[in-house]
Amino acid sequence: MSGTKVVVSEIVSETPNIRLLRLAREDGAPLGPYRAGAHIDVTGPTGILRQYSLCGPPTETATLAIAVKREPQSRGGSAALHRLCAGDIIEIGAPRNILGVVAGADRHVLIAAGIGITPLLSMAYELHSSGADFTLLYITRDRTETAFADLLENRVEFRDRVRLHIGLPREEQRGVLESVAATLTRDSAVYTCGPPGFMEAVAEIVTPVVGETNVYTEHFEAAEVDNSGDTAFTVELDTGESFEIPADRSILSVLEDNGVDVFKSCEEGICGSCVSNVLEGEPEHRDNCLSVADKAAGDQIALCVSRSKSPKLVIELI
Repeated sequence: MSGTKVVVSEIVSETPNIRLLRLAREDGAPLGPYRAGAHIDVTGPTGILRQYSLCGPPTETATLAIAVKREPQSRGGSAALHRLCAGDIIEIGAPRNILGVVAGADRHVLIAAGIGITPLLSMAYELHSSGADFTLLYITRDRTETAFADLLENRVEFRDRVRLHIGLPREEQRGVLESVAATLTRDSAVYTCGPPGFMEAVAEIVTPVVGETNVYTEHFEAAEVDNSGDTAFTVELDTGESFEIPADRSILSVLEDNGVDVFKSCEEGICGSCVSNVLEGEPEHRDNCLSVADKAAGDQIALCVSRSKSPKLVIELI
């Protein structure tokens, strides 16, 4: 699927290792609005494709903003984007959502650590605009690693809603999270993004209060999976075509080898681009993109990593 060429209209150094890139179409046509919590595919100058969360106001139409952290072990993606200059051209995909503001919650709590602030920032903009009851809790190692610190401390949309914990020792984080959990109900929604261990701690503390289907996460890393016991199964499309999926192959790769066009991006179960409907059978979820509620429903599957518990799956490509 082809992308959109955009120009880097502005670059802001949020921290020594995090840059905000503001992107615009050369012809001035709008890129937004979009749903809060969305991310986009970004293909940088090295040709490497990665996903980045949108972190500006979702109602903004002229530009899109992403924040890129330079990773020490980068395979070239984040390092290349850190070498961009204003006026450079890159390619992006259309915004799409795994994470998003849910309707009907009595209170919304956004809990971020590190670069995990990016998807939650756009959600804070939306929650403020709608007049919803929300709090944004942001934990960072020190001020030099705190992206958007000035905005969060001084903009009227956020300063009464944000709880910044800069330099909070790991052993004290649990106490802060427990104090937040004590203010929630079964009708509250919790959204979290950050390192895997941090998100696991958040889920462990808030789930007994709000229930697992009211905890929403955004992952930047693929799930670790033991595939030693994998067996073959059959996938049938709603068109009637049927394919055998060997123990050592993914559904996505088999479909592609047989000329079936499937939208894909990360191929690691993170971005959600290849998620398809399950019409029959029981999926074995191995992704980090579907929510707990989505997985429990059993009517969707990430074709790049997930498999089947039943001998056959009947799916509908989206």
